Parts: sequence; C-alpha cells; structure tokens
Amino acid sequence: MLVIMELEASELVRRIASGSDRDAEAEFCRMMGPRIRLYGLRHLRDSHGADDLVQQVLITTLQTLRAGGLREPDKLASFVLGTCRMTVLDQRRGLKRRQQLLDQFGVEMLAPVAGAGPRLDHDKLANCVQGLKERERAVIVMSFYAEETAADVARFLSVSEANVRVIRHRAIHVLRDCMGVAR
Repeated sequence: MLVIMELEASELVRRIASGSDRDAEAEFCRMMGPRIRLYGLRHLRDSHGADDLVQQVLITTLQTLRAGGLREPDKLASFVLGTCRMTVLDQRRGLKRRQQLLDQFGVEMLAPVAGAGPRLDHDKLANCVQGLKERERAVIVMSFYAEETAADVARFLSVSEANVRVIRHRAIHVLRDCMGVAR
C-alpha cells in the first residue's frame, strides 16, 4: 500500500507540475485535505482553525507543486506535513506577537483621544433612522449601510439620481437634528 501511495504521489506531483491537470489537483486535495484537517484539530484544537489550516496548506502546496518546487516527488506527504507544521508555527508566532503588542500598546489604544468628538449613540441613531419617512430611510440605508451608488438607489426606487441626492441630503439634516448635532 505504501509503495502504491508513493507511486500515486509521484504521479500526482508530475501531473500537477504540468500545469494543466485540474483533476490531479482535485485528487491531491481529496487525498491530503482530511489528513491536514486532522493535524489542525490535534495541534490547534479548533475546528475553524483546522479548516483554515487545510486551505492555507493546500494553497501553499499546490503553488509549490505547480512551480515544480518539490525536489523529491515521492516525499509529498512529508512535504505537506512540514508545510502544516510551519503554518501552525507561523500562526502561533503571529498570535504571540499580537498579544505582545496589545499588552504593550493596548492601554494607549483604548484610552480616549483628547479632542475627539463625542461617541456615537448607536441606539439613538437607530431610533432616529426609524423615525425617517419610508423613502428617506430607504435612501439612507441603501446609501450608507448597503453602500449602493445613487444610480442603484434611483433604479430601485424608480426615481432620478438627482432626486436620490436631494432625499439623502434632507434625510441627513433630519438625522443631525434628531441626534442633536450642530450644523
């Protein structure tokens, strides 16, 4: 079985390196994906992290194989295992570094900035938006929440783009008054 696996691995590597065999890449992913996931579950102890590891390792390995970067094709499984190990180590280093930065600078980042404006009251804003007329609310939500262009909003509401801009302008003034923001 091991000899067959080595022959299959060598053949897969050769076919993937040719650059045109997507079936070989799919077979490689089917063959190695579950093994990578098990490695991730064991070392990361998190199913989401294991799923991310599978994606990262498969992408990295496929890029290497496509470029012909694997010198010993019969050692594909060892290469994938090494890639798993290095990816997990990189993740741990990144987490450790982020924690160090947060410990060092976190207090400064969370402290209020002098001269900064007042904090936004999200509940009050939600109530103000609910108080708008239906068309004004639609324009505001589509413009600022869904990030639609004036043309898209105009098509949706069956009005002109200029009309959308006027409705948005007036609605913003109503929201400012409701929030108590000086103009």
